[in-house]
Amino acid sequence: MAVLFSCQNLSKSYGMRVLFENLTFGMNEGECLGLIGPNGAGKSTLLKVLAGLEAPDSGTLIFKRGLKASYVAQEDVFEAGLDVETVLRGALQQDHIDERELTGRVDAVIGRVGFTQDSRHAPVEALSGGWRKRLSIARALVQAPDLVLMDEPTNHLDLEGILWLEKMLTNTSCAWLLVSHDRCFLENSANRLFELNRCYPDGFFSTPGSYSEFVRRREEFREGQFQAQKALQSQVRRETEWLRRGPPARTTKSRARIQEAECLIEELAATKFRNSQTGTVNIDFAATDRHANKLILLKNVEKSLGERTLVRGLNLVLTRGMKLGVLGRNGTGKTTLLRLLAGDLTADSGSVERADGLQVVWFDQNREQLDKEMTLRRALAPTSETVSFRGQTIHVSAWAKRFLFSSEQLEMPVKALSGGEQARILVARLMLRPADVLLLDEPTNDLDIPSLEVLEESLVDFPGAVVLVTHDRFMLRRLSSDILGLDGKGGAQLFSDFEQWERARDETLAADAKMTRLAGTEARATRREKSESKRLSYKEQREWDGMEAAILEAEALVHSLQRELDQNRDIAADPRRLHSHCAALADAHAKVDQLYARWQELEAKQQ
Repeated sequence: MAVLFSCQNLSKSYGMRVLFENLTFGMNEGECLGLIGPNGAGKSTLLKVLAGLEAPDSGTLIFKRGLKASYVAQEDVFEAGLDVETVLRGALQQDHIDERELTGRVDAVIGRVGFTQDSRHAPVEALSGGWRKRLSIARALVQAPDLVLMDEPTNHLDLEGILWLEKMLTNTSCAWLLVSHDRCFLENSANRLFELNRCYPDGFFSTPGSYSEFVRRREEFREGQFQAQKALQSQVRRETEWLRRGPPARTTKSRARIQEAECLIEELAATKFRNSQTGTVNIDFAATDRHANKLILLKNVEKSLGERTLVRGLNLVLTRGMKLGVLGRNGTGKTTLLRLLAGDLTADSGSVERADGLQVVWFDQNREQLDKEMTLRRALAPTSETVSFRGQTIHVSAWAKRFLFSSEQLEMPVKALSGGEQARILVARLMLRPADVLLLDEPTNDLDIPSLEVLEESLVDFPGAVVLVTHDRFMLRRLSSDILGLDGKGGAQLFSDFEQWERARDETLAADAKMTRLAGTEARATRREKSESKRLSYKEQREWDGMEAAILEAEALVHSLQRELDQNRDIAADPRRLHSHCAALADAHAKVDQLYARWQELEAKQQ
């Protein structure tokens, strides 16, 4: 496979803070590279360097001749006043292609990312966060790139959107480099993992294969590093004792041993530094002394926003030790439900009963609780130089260190910190408040994987009730004792676990797809019957009559190729077979798009 780009000794710093240095790596055609690493390691900056938006401090970056790369940023930014189609057309302005090709590419991408014909003229300002993310991805894909760079693409997508993105990644022939902390997404999408972290000798650790395979190999490597540190410590101890005896440096042998001892001491110091970089956030939520079991009781609750009913006739008992995951598409009322539980909103009808003196702690996904102009010191300890945690007085610098902040960062404004670092501030503040109920609205956004793992452990051990809104399937599977599914039309159903909810959702989607196909078939039959004059030629009519069967056959080929890719691990392990299979899958998708485009063309001509 051809090399798309290669980096040699790439380095980047901000002020005194070194993000990465002397990085040397590359990427090949057909790869889907998952880029992970702790918050502040420089993942987003590395993506911007590769996209040409920032320059490295040193090093060289070589791209394949004629390489076309697209970049999808964390935040989706569009010009005001544009609609969906105009945004996509604008992305092709510099490609100098004719109108027919431009229209075809825009039409194909609009359908591919899930926009309907009605929504193609929707103003960007009216789109939800999830659909703005889809539009950002569509803007990248319409340029027909060889490489797509994506920074946290799942952050604003609901679960349906994440599943769509996973499917799309496996069905395109271009290469992908994506930053993500979603472990299930990485497991299902990436065929190579790359961790940017100064705990490794080269500044990174990379392995081919799935995320679970990466975790296994990384743990083996880290264990090897700690064993190497122990061996070095023994060697240095012996050499230090020899040096203390004051050996003469007159002989060549003695000079060589002294130099070797000095090198060992330096190597040990470097190894200790690298191993010290594997620290994780210390998260531990404090519960109250309450022993009552029933905390919040919802009876026949109904809540609407405008003319839209989000929940109707909802009955729910939140008990001590309950871990409730809340799932639903964007806009189905998940955050509204949390606000009802917190008491920030009142129900339109029904009742919400809370235990006397109930202590509720709320994690806000929009970070609205943070004053971005405040320094980190005041954000962690608003009124003094200490905080009180579980009866202990802790200095703010020690409290900051517990969340992986350095002393030098204490005077930095919150707005200068990364999204993950801001999330850690919120967690630190919440830990100071004893709680009966934790309401967590997308707490995983921007947190790095080690922090996610520690957060999970803390929530598992928390004795109170937890209500969790998240699209992190790994966390939901591990943590949830119950799942509440919202459909956005007033319906709310309890499930015993994530897998039961997933099966019910798949059955609903299959039934909806079947109804859509039947409705479409009936509508086309009605149009044919009502057509008073046939404007299609004999050949076109034959093509029209066989179009539905041709589309079904083409879609069946796509599903067959996709199923083979999902189930046959030998394909993913063989770069040549993977590239060939992905190319065949891309051709099959292109055939489906071509047939749908031709179908629309014939339908328009007939009408």
